[in-house]
Amino acid sequence: MITEEKRQLLELFKQGRKLYTMMKFEEARDAFAKALKIDPEDGPSKVYHARCKHYIENPPPEDWDGVFVMKTK
Repeated sequence: MITEEKRQLLELFKQGRKLYTMMKFEEARDAFAKALKIDPEDGPSKVYHARCKHYIENPPPEDWDGVFVMKTK
């Protein structure tokens, strides 16, 4: 059985992913931050939160296909 807390986290993650693919990185970052308040150890939310921060500072090209390319290890 899935808890209400987990259901909320999943909904926030879903919203964040949608905003992320629409290149609305600040709004997506906020959704992932809310998910992390529910579960600070949620790996996928941590990853996308960091990617949003990166793209806010370093916007991708307009024809971005949603793929994150690591530049360093």
